[in-house]
Amino acid sequence: MHLSRLAERHPAKPAVIEAATGKVTTYRELDEASLRLARLLADRGLEPGDHAALLMDNGAGYFVAAWACQRSGLYWTPVNHHLTAGEAAYIVRDCGARALIASGGLGGAAREVADGSPGLTVRLIDGAVDPPEGFGNLREATAPYPAEEPEDEREGYYMFYSSGTTGRPKGILPELTGEPFGTGRKLDPLLPVLFGFGPDTVYLCPAPLYHAAPTGWTLGTMRHGGTVVLMDRFDAARTLELIERHRVTHAQFVPTMLIRMLKLPEDVRPRHDLSSLRTVVHAAAPCPVEIKRRIIEWFGPIVYEYYSGSEGNCFFLIDSRDWLAHPGSVGRPTFGTAHVLDDDGRELPAGEVGTVWFEGAPAFRYHNDPDKTAGAYNDRGWSTLGDLGRLDGEGYLYLVDRRADLILSGGVNVYPQEIEDVLTVHPAVADAAVVGAPDPETGQRVRAVVQPADPAAAGPELAAELIAHCRARLAGYKCPRTIEFTGELPRTPTGKLLRRLLLDAPAEKAR
Repeated sequence: MHLSRLAERHPAKPAVIEAATGKVTTYRELDEASLRLARLLADRGLEPGDHAALLMDNGAGYFVAAWACQRSGLYWTPVNHHLTAGEAAYIVRDCGARALIASGGLGGAAREVADGSPGLTVRLIDGAVDPPEGFGNLREATAPYPAEEPEDEREGYYMFYSSGTTGRPKGILPELTGEPFGTGRKLDPLLPVLFGFGPDTVYLCPAPLYHAAPTGWTLGTMRHGGTVVLMDRFDAARTLELIERHRVTHAQFVPTMLIRMLKLPEDVRPRHDLSSLRTVVHAAAPCPVEIKRRIIEWFGPIVYEYYSGSEGNCFFLIDSRDWLAHPGSVGRPTFGTAHVLDDDGRELPAGEVGTVWFEGAPAFRYHNDPDKTAGAYNDRGWSTLGDLGRLDGEGYLYLVDRRADLILSGGVNVYPQEIEDVLTVHPAVADAAVVGAPDPETGQRVRAVVQPADPAAAGPELAAELIAHCRARLAGYKCPRTIEFTGELPRTPTGKLLRRLLLDAPAEKAR
């Protein structure tokens, strides 16, 4: 699991293949570049336990920076480069970063972020011909340093911030172990056991690396000597082409990606040979049951789903066989015990919906936010991610929604995810979201915002068809009274819906 040992064994093996250009970065190149950067950071005064921030797009340079920080014993925070400069600067300040490493194509944003982050002592940019003021060219700056291993390499850890779907992002601070570099993170030894990762793994990463799962699984692939095929952005048809071209063995998606692949034209999917796939994983958001069935029919019984969070206080897992026996479930816990409690903290029986809590899970805390940390724990020391769900008699968990998204209409709980699942499977719907809207009689009414597959179809006729579609499958009180149409729903690149944006502004067209 030590990058330098892998580079010694497989110097010319591709560690990263950039899908957009075909550019290959070998294990030797990655190891040597990360060693030089690690030595620079140490020379500039960064010590184990200090923080660095990465403002980088999906490219091999990200891994150079990540491995340099990881082998230096640093906390390192990937920053979403789609944020405004002010939002990104908040994260860089909040995590206490002393170093900012940015991609060349993000030079303008990097300068704005640095200007709003007075604690920075190191500013480097990768690949820029003309670095912005105050930044050094990473490759030129690291060139004088030897690609030799320091004697005291220690494992660092990434520190991710939440997506900020319901408010300002919060940092989840992990505990540094102080173990020698090469020991690995908690995830690394699980990948071979649970998902069959090894030296022959070719892992397709279709999502932005500034999110936890893409970074965790790509680094885990490299820890075991595999190859990462890195997409700069997700495209459904392109994904199938890459699986066939690179003989991809493992891939991870979010439900939105799966839906878009399923909704490709009927003549597109059969064109591609996907027989190399051994493991397909999905997570990050609930997947509609009908969609999941179709995915298993398409890929075969190689589909896994997990439920977890950056907090690290739970990990539920379910394979295809178990899911077909328990459709809609995210599985059973791999550690600890799950409980479903009502608002008064009482344990609910199997089948009843409440807040999901975890007993016997690793502790975590939110960086610089003791109130949020305290709110994630109850008086028994159990922690929660704020999700609503139910357990069946065998201990399988079924997620219902997030508490923050709950709609209370006429005193009755309405769960947006259930309605979204029904809308999403309609062939005329590319994407759907459901939120609560103020109502003088019921307190809140169900408001649906739909992204039509064909924008020209948006109008009263399609709205009526979708409402009838819902009424045929859902109780009347759950059905949207109106359907509004939009060109595109606000989602993060990992598929999480930014509901607050829908609450703040109306859709483009109301029907």
